[in-house]
Amino acid sequence: MAGEIPDLIATVRAGTGKGAARQARRDGDVPGIVYGGGTDPLPINIPYNALMKKLKAGRFLSTLFNLKVEGHDDVRVICRGVQRHVVKDLPTHVDLLRLRRTTRVNLFIHVNFDNADKSPGIKRGGVLTVVRNEVELNVLAGDIPDHITVDLTGKEVGDVIHIQDVVLPEGVTPTIERNFVIANISAPSGLRSADNE
Repeated sequence: MAGEIPDLIATVRAGTGKGAARQARRDGDVPGIVYGGGTDPLPINIPYNALMKKLKAGRFLSTLFNLKVEGHDDVRVICRGVQRHVVKDLPTHVDLLRLRRTTRVNLFIHVNFDNADKSPGIKRGGVLTVVRNEVELNVLAGDIPDHITVDLTGKEVGDVIHIQDVVLPEGVTPTIERNFVIANISAPSGLRSADNE
């Protein structure tokens, strides 16, 4: 996920306040504000259809975006809030936070499973059951891992892989304190019935 940071394209909103925001909505845009990062807040408009597509894709509040605004440098942002219409539940305003490279953020990072061919449990017909194919981690905005890797070497049928079994990149910590399960190797149905007999 983090390898390719998705772009979020916006335009500068002329004027601030309710009038400018209403005009933006009439023009098919969603007004927003970009703040933080030690510079002045920037009022923006995001095209409604593009925003809806990203909202429907899920995890909008925990995805890092590369904000492109004409006349301004590209900047990394994370959404800090989406205000919605009370009745229609459609977005009416977006708050985006600029991130410095030293800022820590919580993001969902993809999990890769390597060396399945070196797992005796899978060779015997065991099935890798993935409980979480993404894990929420606390990372530095300037050093976001593309993925974390689970090594399946030596894993047997019945083995359970927890977050503490995974070697995380330096400075990366899970957001959940308990030792949660990422995957397990379960017995195939044929092997289970043979054991029961």
